[in-house]
Amino acid sequence: MATFVDGPVRVTVPATSANLGPGFDSLGLALSLRDELTAEVIGSGLEVEVTGAGAEDVPRDESHLVVRAMRAAFDLMGAQPPGLRLTCANVIPHARGLGSSSAAIVAGVTLARGLVAGGSLLADDQALFRLAARMEGHPDNVAPAFFGGFTISGCDEDHEFFAVSAAVDPRVQAVAFVPPSSVSTEVARGLLPAEVPHADAAAAAGRSALLVAALAGQPEQLLRATRDYLHQQYRRPAMPDSLDLVDLLRADGVAALVSGAGPTVLAFTDAAGAEALRARCPRGWVGHLLDIETTGARLT
Repeated sequence: MATFVDGPVRVTVPATSANLGPGFDSLGLALSLRDELTAEVIGSGLEVEVTGAGAEDVPRDESHLVVRAMRAAFDLMGAQPPGLRLTCANVIPHARGLGSSSAAIVAGVTLARGLVAGGSLLADDQALFRLAARMEGHPDNVAPAFFGGFTISGCDEDHEFFAVSAAVDPRVQAVAFVPPSSVSTEVARGLLPAEVPHADAAAAAGRSALLVAALAGQPEQLLRATRDYLHQQYRRPAMPDSLDLVDLLRADGVAALVSGAGPTVLAFTDAAGAEALRARCPRGWVGHLLDIETTGARLT
């Protein structure tokens, strides 16, 4: 029978950007905005405290996404605690295309494993990653949130999720332009067609392959490599201001794209151009100058 560790366990988990233009549902990148969460086993009940992003909207009961992820991981390890106390200090904006739900799920499964003595023997990294991906429904944000860095992920024919890490040139930085209004993933996905032209699919495959090389060591190719054919224009009705900003930046040679399901706009840059690019943040939006986060979820 599993036992629990004494005292609280703390985890930090990064924001993520999925798709990165052409890599729909497959490419993801961890970014240097990190939520911080603390959990401990208590005698009974559930206590949830939330501050920061989304604090006014998220539940404080068993339906809280972090709690649900913890319960799933405890089930995987065969160990449900008598009670839980959870504290969340949220930095990642909610419903903005920066992976807040994946961060919550990854934080939850990581906290649960940290609370179980010998948890790594009961659930290794691959088991936790697959559990998190099943909860999220797709792995493109979960993979970089869990492993850090730049990841290529997907699902095999046998419904087994996988993720592979790839290199990122240290010169690459990013600016995230976060608008004041949200767009749900369900709405954004609902705008996508069931089929796309073969030529568009072929072009997207080529740009995705180029993006892997561009991020690894040829950042001068990022503008060409981030050209999307599969999803962004279809989503314009839900986020016209975001797509207008993408068009404006790309017309000026900036590798800009919709982050995940949007409406955040992510633009690649380097140290020399970072501040000038952030200065182009539209009024009422928030501009974040971000590094590529090489570390995923980690216990502290």
